[in-house]
Amino acid sequence: MSAVSDRLPTFPWDKLAPYRKTAAAHPDGIVDLSVGTPVDPVPELIQKALIAAADSPGYPTVWGTPELRDAIAGWVERRLGAREVTHHHVLPIVGSKELVAWLPTQLGLGPGDRVAYPRLAYPTYEVGARLARAAYEVYDTETFAATAAGTTLDPTDLKLLWLNSPSNPTGKVLSKAELTRIVAWAREHGVLLFSDECYLELGWEADPVSVLHPEVNGGSYEGIVAVHSLSKRSNLAGYRAAFLAGDPAVLGPLLEIRKHGGMMTSAPTQAAVIAALGDDEHVRVQRARYAARRAALREALQAHGFRIEHSEASLYLWATRDESCWTTLAHLADLGILVAPGDFYGEAGEKFVRVAFTATDERVQAAVRRL
Repeated sequence: MSAVSDRLPTFPWDKLAPYRKTAAAHPDGIVDLSVGTPVDPVPELIQKALIAAADSPGYPTVWGTPELRDAIAGWVERRLGAREVTHHHVLPIVGSKELVAWLPTQLGLGPGDRVAYPRLAYPTYEVGARLARAAYEVYDTETFAATAAGTTLDPTDLKLLWLNSPSNPTGKVLSKAELTRIVAWAREHGVLLFSDECYLELGWEADPVSVLHPEVNGGSYEGIVAVHSLSKRSNLAGYRAAFLAGDPAVLGPLLEIRKHGGMMTSAPTQAAVIAALGDDEHVRVQRARYAARRAALREALQAHGFRIEHSEASLYLWATRDESCWTTLAHLADLGILVAPGDFYGEAGEKFVRVAFTATDERVQAAVRRL
């Protein structure tokens, strides 16, 4: 067990236990805004598709059914503006976190290789590098996006570059011009670029763009892959449904590795994904729910003395009172509200908290009253 603890950091959310206990002691109960997990129902048409495929006694395929690949390719073209997307440009995965954690290992990275990710980022990017025993480092997204050619990020032995737009935790969105510069830099230096775009359909004050858009990549998918999830857009976190789209030269070997590892999405889930990607109305309805919760929490936090930075997309408000995030966490826990401390996502977040608006309308209103 010591070997595992040496390779991995402490699981961040374990540190929240005492604050959760304080918040739960509130007379009206806890308002948990610490994790971005869906709380609204799975849309009925998706449930029906899952149920209809429930009698699936045989093994599913890792690449998915032809119908699933059709659905993914069609959505990528329709929603992301990508062109000429074939079955070889897509790959179903068992939830995006699994992919992030195991990608460096599946790519064959190890000691002597480097992985880079934003200085404020989802902790699993680091975990993935650690599992592969590769080196890892952070970069400043704003500086990199503004002047990619002059970035301090050294391309030597850099094998994997993670992008995350819209960002978790900040909600920052990279513009089409910024993405174009980063893609060009990665190609110039032969660095594989994976773009985590799981919040792309949740833009509020910006219209997020994919690296798969031809105006970003010049009409070529060479050296780039986008990661997408149905957890947020369709409330399918419990289904473990996600997919990759991009360079077939990258996805082909990943498919072979994943076949050997048995990393297959269940047949009922594949059917559910087909239904989800074929329907845009349920996404519109869910967006409206989140928009209302976001507006209510944002106004209440600002009235309470918080400053909101970025947060133009995603399911979070990146908030600060210009004090230690743990001081803020304790203050909100006393009000029965649990949030995530910003330093979970990197040292640059030490004075921020991440406030999810993935609670029910009733719990959001409870938070608003307390603030």
